[in-house]
Amino acid sequence: MASSPAKFFTLDHFDLEGKRIYLRVDINSPINPISGEVMGLSRFMSHLETIRELSNSKLVIVGHQSRPGKEDFTSLRTHAEQLEKLTGRPIKFLDSLFGSEARNSIRKMENGEIIMLENTRFYSEETAIDPMEADLAESTHFVKNLSELFDYYVIDAFPTIHRAQTSLVGFRRVKPNLAGRLIEREVSMIDKFTFGNDHPKLAILAGAKIDDSINVSSSFLKNGTVDRIIAGGVVANAFLWARGMDIGKKNREFIMKNNKNHGEIIEQCRKILDKYSDKIMLPDDFVLNPMGKTITMREKVPDDQILADIGLNSVARFVDEIRNSRAIFLNGPMGMYEIEEYSVGTREILEAVADSNGLTIAGGGHTLNALEKLRLMDRISHASTGGGALISYLSGERMPVLQALEESMNIFQGQSYGKRRKN
Repeated sequence: MASSPAKFFTLDHFDLEGKRIYLRVDINSPINPISGEVMGLSRFMSHLETIRELSNSKLVIVGHQSRPGKEDFTSLRTHAEQLEKLTGRPIKFLDSLFGSEARNSIRKMENGEIIMLENTRFYSEETAIDPMEADLAESTHFVKNLSELFDYYVIDAFPTIHRAQTSLVGFRRVKPNLAGRLIEREVSMIDKFTFGNDHPKLAILAGAKIDDSINVSSSFLKNGTVDRIIAGGVVANAFLWARGMDIGKKNREFIMKNNKNHGEIIEQCRKILDKYSDKIMLPDDFVLNPMGKTITMREKVPDDQILADIGLNSVARFVDEIRNSRAIFLNGPMGMYEIEEYSVGTREILEAVADSNGLTIAGGGHTLNALEKLRLMDRISHASTGGGALISYLSGERMPVLQALEESMNIFQGQSYGKRRKN
C-alpha cells in the first residue's frame, strides 16, 4: 500500500535552525569517462529546495555514485564542486564517511556550514547487510560512528526509495528521520495520480526497458489504477509479439538480447492481453529504419528493418485518447526520438500530454530528456526524478525508505525533539 506524507515527518515538523543535519541525497549521475566530470545536473537541482531550507543548519550531505565494478564508480569530490556552484555556498568535501577526520569536522561545524562526505558505496556496510534488521544496522561502524553526531536525519533520495541500504534506513531508530522536500513532493504527486478520482486515467508506457513497464501495466490494470494503457516503443513490440504479430527479426532479437527472461516477459504480456485486451492500445502502423517507409501491422515487417517510430494513424488514435483523459502518467518515448526522422511520434504524444488540462506525471530519463529537448517540461504537472523507484512504487512494491520514515515517526511521535513549526 502506498505511503502518504502524513505518515512521516517532514521539514515542517521541527525547528532545524542551528541543528546538525544529516542529509541523504541522490546525486548519482552520468560521468564523462575521459574527463571524469559530472554530466547532467537534474538530480542535483532536485535537492536545492531542501538544501536552501536548511541554510541555517549545520548540514552534512551524504550520497553515492554508481557501484563497485562500474566505470563511473568514483569519489564525490567533483559532485561537491558542482553542488557548490549550484548553491553558491562553500562546501567542504571530506574523503571519508565516518573516520575521525569526518567526525571531528562535524563536531566543529558552525551554522550555515556544509560538508559533503565520501561515496557511501565505498564502504561494504552500505550494501552488504540487510539494514531493515535494525539491530544489525545499528551495530555497523557506519551507524555507530555517526549516530550521536546529528540531531535529525533528513532523507531526500527519492530515486533510491526502493533500496534497503544502511545510509538510507539505518538511522531510523536513532533520532527522528524526516523526508526532504523532494521525497515529500514526489510521494504527494504520485499518490495524487494513483488514488485520485479524476477519470479517465491513462498510462503511457513506452521506451526500450520493457520489464518494468510490463510489470507496472499488470499492476495498474489489476488494481484499477488506470482505465487504459497506451503502449509504444519496445513495450508495444513486446505486446504485439505476444499477440502473435510478426514484428520482424531485428525487433525480436533486440528484445531477446536485452532481456534474458524474454520468454517470461512475452508470456506475461500474453496473459495481460487475454485479460485486459480492451484496455490496452497498441500501434497499428510504424515507420521503418533504415527504409523510412510507413507500414501497417497487417504487412510483413522486413527482417532487416527496425520499428523506429509509430505511424500517423497510431499518433491520431493516441492523441484522441490523451485528449479525453483527466490524469496521465507518461514513461518512455514512442521510438528512436534522438534521430529527427523518427521523432514525430514521440513529439506529437508529448505535445498532446503537455496540452492536457488534467494531472500529468512524467518519469524516466529518456522521457525527461525528450521533454527538455522539446521545451515542454514546464507544461507537465510533475516530472519525477525516479526511474526504477518510480515504477516500483507505482507497482505497489514495498518501499524500504518510506517504511523506515514511517517507523521513525511512530517511534518519535509526541516526543519533544524541537519546536514544531507546522502541523
